[in-house]
Amino acid sequence: MQTKPFRIGTRGSPLALAQASETRARLMTAHGLPEEMFEIIVLSTKGDRITDRPLSEVGGKGLFTEELEAQLLTGELDFAVHSSKDMPTMLPAGLELSAYLPREDFRDAFIGRSAPTLMALPDGAVIGSSSLRRQALIRRRRPDISVITFRGLVETRLRKLEEGQVDATLLALAGLNRLSLSDVATQLMDPQDFPPAPAQGAICIESRIGDRRVLELLEAINDRDTWDAVSCERAFLAALDGSCRTPIAGYAICEGAHLKFSGLILTPDGAQEHGVELDGLRDEAGKIGAKAGTMVRAAAGSGFFSDWT
Repeated sequence: MQTKPFRIGTRGSPLALAQASETRARLMTAHGLPEEMFEIIVLSTKGDRITDRPLSEVGGKGLFTEELEAQLLTGELDFAVHSSKDMPTMLPAGLELSAYLPREDFRDAFIGRSAPTLMALPDGAVIGSSSLRRQALIRRRRPDISVITFRGLVETRLRKLEEGQVDATLLALAGLNRLSLSDVATQLMDPQDFPPAPAQGAICIESRIGDRRVLELLEAINDRDTWDAVSCERAFLAALDGSCRTPIAGYAICEGAHLKFSGLILTPDGAQEHGVELDGLRDEAGKIGAKAGTMVRAAAGSGFFSDWT
């Protein structure tokens, strides 16, 4: 019988802490355990400390997970809570994604200071975004707009917007919802026109492979719809060798025993794109995502990637 608290690793941002707290609350409810049985341990990651450069220049997605994963491997943490879209497709040996919480809304939210929508912005307006996917999608629709790198916590980016450093920005609606900030959104982007990042809006839990005690604990809160959809999206990313240097979008939706996937790759300037849509049985979610990635890579050709990566 477990007598010591389970140690939950997380980053220290308000959003990361909200995600860890939601995980703890779900575990408390699922197992009838008191709060003191779950200790939230906050670690600073390289991604949190380096905020003046694009992630693609300093190491990519693993910057938000390395410190947490190191303590998972040593046993200092029992499991770690992450934003799924921050997770590399290849995890360190000995670790796995063991559960997903029910997914939040995966759409992007446009937050305009000088206009309420992307298309209403004046010529030459400035949008701040650190995401290559969002930058490419903005340029695809509005090549006249200037897009600048815009990093920092959600609250930091909203403050910069309020100060007038940019005319608008885009953030994940899921994060705004979890921080009770959804009222700042002036437009919710249609995923068919402005598709989200793979795994956007999903909280994942990472743990050691073979740790039955932890796996049995987490199994009770794993959401199957999210598991299948995100597994498909991550397989799409993996087939494309997706990283922070690659504008890739995609989302899967579960409908009964079936799954529908839509994916898109773009050049950073948004001028070229290749899309794919597939559906199949959700039991084969990973195969669907991998096939979609292979198809879109073949359609684009090797030059599509080598010209700008």
